[in-house]
Amino acid sequence: MFLWSQSLVSFTRHGSSRVLCSATQRQKHTLPDLPYDYNALEPVISTEIMKLHHSKHHAAYVNNLNIAEEKLKEAEAKNDISTIINLSPALKFNGGGHINHSIFWHNLSPCGGSPSVDLESAIKKDFGSLDSLKAQLSAISVGVQGSGWGWLGYNKTTQRLQLAACANQDPLEATTGLIPVLGIDVWEHAYYLQYKNVRPDYIKAIFDVINWKDVSERFAKAKLS
Repeated sequence: MFLWSQSLVSFTRHGSSRVLCSATQRQKHTLPDLPYDYNALEPVISTEIMKLHHSKHHAAYVNNLNIAEEKLKEAEAKNDISTIINLSPALKFNGGGHINHSIFWHNLSPCGGSPSVDLESAIKKDFGSLDSLKAQLSAISVGVQGSGWGWLGYNKTTQRLQLAACANQDPLEATTGLIPVLGIDVWEHAYYLQYKNVRPDYIKAIFDVINWKDVSERFAKAKLS
């Protein structure tokens, strides 16, 4: 369980979680406030979707993560190895849901913007152009089978930007080693009320509200990690 706790600490270090979790000291996780109003991303993402997505879905991940960690604490006190192992899926799913959504909210903004000079240079080097990155990230996101995420991450080993898809709520860094820079949620609850089953339309529209300032800052921090 130390490896899982360590990934939460790493996530905190990149500035999107308000609660530190370690193997020796755990505090209750809390639902982070959105950096904008529920209606701020209209018409790209409706107010109804934002309310449900944040106050119901993300809140459920936070609540279930706290429950799982409390059970883990009890199991560790009893040295109950079987229960500790059985809790791994719940910790990964709900912890990943909390991590992913905490990044996602800040990846979005009604202001949009443009990548920093440094990020734009890296995008051109690794993908050819910003339009090419959008096309490739869109293809990966559309291609996720079932529920999951499309990600732009930073590979510390190669020192390059890299795309990846994660199933369900698998957190990018803990499962691939890539540092998350930009994530697109392709769970149906993120778009179905507005875009129905046409995921490509949702993904095409979401680029209009990408917070490139936040993405650029995450890229800059990732290079220093």
